[in-house]
Amino acid sequence: MQFNLRSFDIYRKIPKDLTQPTTTGAVISISSILFICFLVISEAAAFLNTEFSSQMFVTSPSDDAQERITVRISIVVHSMNCQYLGVDIQDDMGRHEVGHVQDVVKTPVSDGCRFKAKFSINKVPGNFHIATHSSKEKPSHGNMKHTVEYLSFGDQLPQAVEDEVPGSFNALKERTSEERSDEMLTHDYFLKIVPSKLEFLSGKAYTPYQYTYAYRNYRGLHAPAIWFRFDLSPITVSYVEKRKPFYHFLTMFCAIIGGTFTVASIIDSMIFTTHSYFKKAEIGKLG
Repeated sequence: MQFNLRSFDIYRKIPKDLTQPTTTGAVISISSILFICFLVISEAAAFLNTEFSSQMFVTSPSDDAQERITVRISIVVHSMNCQYLGVDIQDDMGRHEVGHVQDVVKTPVSDGCRFKAKFSINKVPGNFHIATHSSKEKPSHGNMKHTVEYLSFGDQLPQAVEDEVPGSFNALKERTSEERSDEMLTHDYFLKIVPSKLEFLSGKAYTPYQYTYAYRNYRGLHAPAIWFRFDLSPITVSYVEKRKPFYHFLTMFCAIIGGTFTVASIIDSMIFTTHSYFKKAEIGKLG
């Protein structure tokens, strides 16, 4: 017996003169092609887009327990001259620094001062505050009404990354303190800092810190100040940028084409059979 490879063909071809084109079939075919194009383009767009998966675990983002966290702050104190303002830093490890001066920039704005600072804090509970404690001369008033332009911890994220990644890395951005007639108010922000890791497909990685806050103000016995009291969470949140694997796109591509043509052929067959049935009924050939 001679071996014939064509005997394994499961896609047998029907001669063209044995097929019958119909208007309904043409409409279904065009609709199917348009539907397939829409789904394939949508699936391709989903494949090209990336998404972030997150997970939480109990650890520090750095194996070096002695490593400090970088803090960046820009705050406008609306009614206080720059000469009176300074930043003081305290924590539970015994640090007590009054009038930190390194990487501090003070710029006069209208009747107030834009105070920018960059410094490091230990990974223990503590606080830093904007106040007049380090000034040799004391102001004539204690109005600490302010706007926090930004406050961030850890690695500085590009704005595009900050907008793209879910999370609260700059929760106090553009926050203005409450207005009250009492100018001797002290402002308290209670921050809960959460270590985070960001990993991108490009290979870039960042170690920023998210935070949430609660706020209160009150009239105290001492000179008014703007306090930022912080505590660190033992939970680290990891964000990893991912893209769907190519085999997923290939599987969906085949499913879209095969499924659409299968359903379309069933619909076409039902319409053709129904039409033939009624046509035979009209001429009385049902039997």
